[in-house]
Amino acid sequence: MGEGKYKRVLLKLSGESFCGSGGFGIDGKSLESLAVRISEICRVTPEVAVVVGAGNFLRGESFSQASRIPRNTADYMGMLATIINACALQETLEKSGQQTRVLSAIEVAALCEPFIRRRALRHLEHGRVVILAGGTGNPFFTTDTCAALRASELDADLLIKATKVDGVYSDDPEKNPDAKLYEKLSYEDVLNKNLRIMDHSAISLCWDNKIPIIVLNIFKEGNITKAIRAERVGTLIC
Repeated sequence: MGEGKYKRVLLKLSGESFCGSGGFGIDGKSLESLAVRISEICRVTPEVAVVVGAGNFLRGESFSQASRIPRNTADYMGMLATIINACALQETLEKSGQQTRVLSAIEVAALCEPFIRRRALRHLEHGRVVILAGGTGNPFFTTDTCAALRASELDADLLIKATKVDGVYSDDPEKNPDAKLYEKLSYEDVLNKNLRIMDHSAISLCWDNKIPIIVLNIFKEGNITKAIRAERVGTLIC
């Protein structure tokens, strides 16, 4: 398929991408589709890391607000849920022949390796997909912030924020048919317009480390390849 512009790419997957729209848990077809898309990245660029969310199981902040469980504990529960998603994705990728390692910020020795920067880099250099689970290992941080942090730590050339929509819009496209799709935004635009793409801390981290972000629909065939080849797709933030 040819090589892409970016050598090392970090893909941020939401928990919702593991299940059908409005669903819960892990849907087999969605999981297979994610594995196909990640394999597509691997054919175009040699080094791929993936950060997984856990919204298909639990969101710490909202769960805490709806229960008597304190935010700290609820966030740790969410981090553990990311490990479930990571292990499911690893097994699916390896069944298709793609070597994969799960590294977690929370130690779960029976299932995955601890996140150590040098170890993660070594796996990437050997062509293994590195799935990063357990968030940052700390409460009060989202997996979007984790993605920006890991992209910075691993010297990623690009962060792809995978969604089920075509990019960043001026308004909710489902509610407003006149909503405009932005082709390109600056980090400053995102913060000033208060666009709800990623947490402000995540945007600021990428800005500080000059890591471009592409927001795209991962389920549209060919989008990933276009992004890595620096062709126009989704919304570019830089």
